[in-house]
Amino acid sequence: MLQVRKLTKRFGDKTAVDSATFDVEKPQMIGIIGRSGAGKSTLLRMMNRLADATEGEILYKNRNVTDLRNAERRDWQSQCAMIFQQFNLVPRMDVVSNVLHGTLNRRSTFATLFNLFPQSDIHRAIEILDRLGIAEQAAKRAEALSGGQQQRVAIARALMQDPAIILADEPIASLDPMNAQIVMEALRRIHEEDGRMVICNLHTLDTARRYCDRVIGMRDGRIVFDGVPDQLTTGMAREIYGAGADFSETATSTEIESLDRPAPNVVHA
Repeated sequence: MLQVRKLTKRFGDKTAVDSATFDVEKPQMIGIIGRSGAGKSTLLRMMNRLADATEGEILYKNRNVTDLRNAERRDWQSQCAMIFQQFNLVPRMDVVSNVLHGTLNRRSTFATLFNLFPQSDIHRAIEILDRLGIAEQAAKRAEALSGGQQQRVAIARALMQDPAIILADEPIASLDPMNAQIVMEALRRIHEEDGRMVICNLHTLDTARRYCDRVIGMRDGRIVFDGVPDQLTTGMAREIYGAGADFSETATSTEIESLDRPAPNVVHA
């Protein structure tokens, strides 16, 4: 389904991603973990074609994504939606209009300029907001919402694209624990109920183990671990974060100790 082959990104003398290689044979929820600067965000940006690869290729259903240009690249970006840590909403625009912006890739320039959307799209946007538990916020400005609500609006905007893949770059890094749980459970439900592939860059080991079917660990731009959460032992965590790491950026001591225990079951609302 999805094949990443020796994907590399260099910025001058610095190699941000170094020969990343992995296959995804069916829709999964995948967590990518690693220290800040490990190359996680750059990897996702290349997959979405927000950044060009220096070397290597990405294949989706045997289509070479790295070769796409102009309209074909925009079509791919509608199939491979991106969710950002800072939401990337239009603050003074109402929530439902922000969600409808997920359809811009298939709208005419005239319709985009004058914010003209068919009633069917408006109804669908509200249905998606309802699914995410924030339909009552539809008429409010995005800036009036909490961080957790804004991230759910960003997820709704991604779903308006009806993508095959959702990429989430640190989607809970700026959220409190309660909102982080709500957002991660929403992404997990989208994967399970819709059969969509979801790939998340995550900052904590515990979150990756709790919500993901598969975990990819990166260190210094290279993939150093690729397996199921139960294989993510203390030793593997130290391989990802460094032998001398105190894990202050990534996990509490309790989370590190829990690595040798089975991952907890996810409880869905």
